Amino acid sequence: MALLPEDERRLTLNVLKASIEALGSVVTHNTEILLHDLDQPERSVVAIVNGHLSGRQVGSPILAVPEQDQGLQALLKAAADQQGCGPVVLPDYPTAIKGRTLRSATAIFRDSAGHPFASLCVNTDVTGLDAAMGFLQSFAPMGTSPAAAEPADMEALMSEIIQAALHDTGQGRMTRQAKIEAVRVMQERGLFIVKGGVEKAANALGVTRYTVYNYLEHLRGASQ
Repeated sequence: MALLPEDERRLTLNVLKASIEALGSVVTHNTEILLHDLDQPERSVVAIVNGHLSGRQVGSPILAVPEQDQGLQALLKAAADQQGCGPVVLPDYPTAIKGRTLRSATAIFRDSAGHPFASLCVNTDVTGLDAAMGFLQSFAPMGTSPAAAEPADMEALMSEIIQAALHDTGQGRMTRQAKIEAVRVMQERGLFIVKGGVEKAANALGVTRYTVYNYLEHLRGASQ
């Protein structure tokens, strides 16, 4: 007999809690794993490992997220817009907390009615790794070109994503399909979860922002 949606949600949350407990026994102290119950936003955290990283604990609200964390907001919108009941995942995107650099990933789980009810989040503090890499690079032989630095700000990063997508898909002689492919590359690199990303992509492609939305809708349909 098929489970009721509320029973599905309860079962899935229990399975995810057990998974987090298992993972928590082996992950390093710089990796936080937590589970949100999206139906209880005021006390959404129902399981957490290494909460010292963000200062959160069981019972913390959903708004207590790392700075610049647009993953949850983007995924909730995607889950609401996207048909079906499969999970929606945003892998490996940058966030920050208390001045430290994080790499994050988020998954939204939906019940058979398509209702998003749980969010599994992973945050890894890579500040120490970045410092170690910088220390090792300082010992490079004289005359060795240093590694190219990452863009200094969001505008530069967005520009780099757009230019890379255009280069990969044939800038200057782009068919409609090539433009759709460029939008796919930009989407995979997270351009459209950033405010102004759609407008910048539209300007670069020589189309309207509504055309970019149409391309995104086309890609969503193709993936389904």
